[in-house]
Amino acid sequence: MKIFSMRVLFLSVISFFVLFGCNSLRNNDVQVIDRIPDIDPDYSGVTIPPNIAPMNFVIQEEGQSFKIDVTSPADNSQVSFSSANGIVRFSKRSWRKLLEKNRGGEINIQISSIERNNNSEKKFRPFSVSVAEEEIDPYLSYRLMYPGYIAWYTMKIVQRSLETFREEAFVENQILDNNCINCHSFNQYDPDKFFIHIRGSKGDTYFVDNGQISRITLKTEDMPLGATYPSWHPGGRYVVFTSSKVLLSFDANPHKNIRCYDLLATLILYDTKENEVFYIKESDSLSYYQTFPGWSPDGRYLYFCMAAKIDEAIDVESIETIHYDLVRKSFDSESGSFGETEIVFDAGGMDKSVSFPRISPDGNYLVFTLHDYGTFPIWYKEADLYLLDLRDGNYMKMNINSDDTESYHGWSSNGKWLVFSSKRRDGLSAFPYFAYFESPDKVGKPFVLPQRDPTIYDRMPLTYNIPEFIKGRIRIKPRDFEKASNEQPIIVTTVNPEDAPPGWMEITKEENPSEVEHGNRK
Repeated sequence: MKIFSMRVLFLSVISFFVLFGCNSLRNNDVQVIDRIPDIDPDYSGVTIPPNIAPMNFVIQEEGQSFKIDVTSPADNSQVSFSSANGIVRFSKRSWRKLLEKNRGGEINIQISSIERNNNSEKKFRPFSVSVAEEEIDPYLSYRLMYPGYIAWYTMKIVQRSLETFREEAFVENQILDNNCINCHSFNQYDPDKFFIHIRGSKGDTYFVDNGQISRITLKTEDMPLGATYPSWHPGGRYVVFTSSKVLLSFDANPHKNIRCYDLLATLILYDTKENEVFYIKESDSLSYYQTFPGWSPDGRYLYFCMAAKIDEAIDVESIETIHYDLVRKSFDSESGSFGETEIVFDAGGMDKSVSFPRISPDGNYLVFTLHDYGTFPIWYKEADLYLLDLRDGNYMKMNINSDDTESYHGWSSNGKWLVFSSKRRDGLSAFPYFAYFESPDKVGKPFVLPQRDPTIYDRMPLTYNIPEFIKGRIRIKPRDFEKASNEQPIIVTTVNPEDAPPGWMEITKEENPSEVEHGNRK
C-alpha cells in the first residue's frame, strides 16, 4: 500500500522505542534498496540545532509496517522502533538525549518497510542528520493568515517554541474588530520590547516595553501615509519606517499575475524618547522610492532599497523598468543625523531589483532577495536569496533557493541560523525554513519548521508571514492589546514636514481605489 500523507491524516501512530525483535520475520527475505527512502518533510542530510524540537516525518514508501533504526555514533548505540502507518514521531525525552549526546556530530537513520503477507523486508540506505554545536534561538514569531487578498478576516501573530511544539497567539484580530494586524518587530530579539501595527478602526502602532503597551499614532496631517516595514536601531531609541503608498495590479500572466509597486515610498525616523518623527531627507532635489530599511548591528549604518522615481503614469510596462539598488547611509546616534547615500549593490545595473536587506549579527554578511523588478517580491517565482560579503563586496546566489519564491528572511542572534519564507511546497503558502550558516561556502540544506503532526503542511490553509527569531517567550496576551486599543493614543510630532519628497503632500491627498493595505498584501 502506497503511503501518502493525505491518506494517513486521521490514523493513529503506533511507534515505540524498543529493540525490534520481529520473530515472525526471523527468516524473512531482505532486499537492500540502494537509495534513501522518500520521507516528508525531507530531513535527510540536514544540519539541525541541538535544541530543536523532534523532527517527525512521514515515510512515503510501500509497506504494511515500517522499522526505524536510529544509530548514535557518539556511543555506538542504537534504538529501534516501529510504525504501523508510516508516521514517525520521536519521543521528546529520547530526542533531546539523542541530540545532546551527538552535539557536533551526527545521527544515522535507517528505514525498512515490512510486507508480512509474503514475509519480506526492504531495507533502504540510511541517511544522516548532522547536529550543530550552536543552538538556535528558542522562539520564532510569525503571522498566520490566509494567502490571499480577500480572506484576511482571520489573522493572528503567534510565538512558537522551537524547542517544543508549543504555539500561542499574542495578538488576534478577531478581538480587535477584525482589523489587519501586521509588521511585528523586535528590538535585539527581545520578547519584552517590540511593536505591532493595527490598521482600521483600532489603527495605530502599539509599542510593548516590559509589559507596558503604548498606543502611538504615527500617521498625522504632516505625515499622512503612516509607517510600515520597520527596523529598530540597536540602541533601542530609534525606529526607521517606510512611509509609502502602495498599489497593486492583477495580470493574466501566469508567472506574475499580481504585481505590487510603490507610487510613493520614503523613509522616516521615529525617536521614541522625544516622540518625534521626521523625514530622512536626500541632499539632491530628485525624488526616489525608498523602502525596506535595515540597520547594521553597530548602528552606524542604515541600509535600504532605493530606486529613482518615474514621472510617467505607472502601468505594467513602466513597473518593469523600476529597479531598486541596495544603498546605505551613515548614522550618528548622538545627533540623530544621517550622512550621504552610497550604493552598496548595483542591482539596476543587472536589470534586477533588491528587497529585504538583513545583516548578520557580526556585521560581515548581508542577505537580500533579488528579483526581476519592482518591490515586494513575494509573488515572484524568480525571487531568490543572495549573500553579500560586506568586507569585500563579493556576492553569491545562496544554495538554499528553490524553483519557487524565497522572500522574507532573518538571522538568529548568534548568526549561525537563517530563517526564511519559501513557497517551495505548493507555490501558494509560505512556510518557514531554516538553514545552518557556518560560512558562505558551508550553508546547510534547508529544513521546514518541525511539527508534532508531520502531515500538517499538506492540509495547512494558512501562510506563515514574517518569521522573526526571539530570545524568549512573549508575556503579553491578546486581551492586553484589546485593552490598549481602547486607550487614547499618543500623537507624534512631525519635526520637518517641509522636507517631504517633491510632490509628496499633493499626491498623498489623492484618492486611489487601487491602493491596498500593507498588511493584506504580505
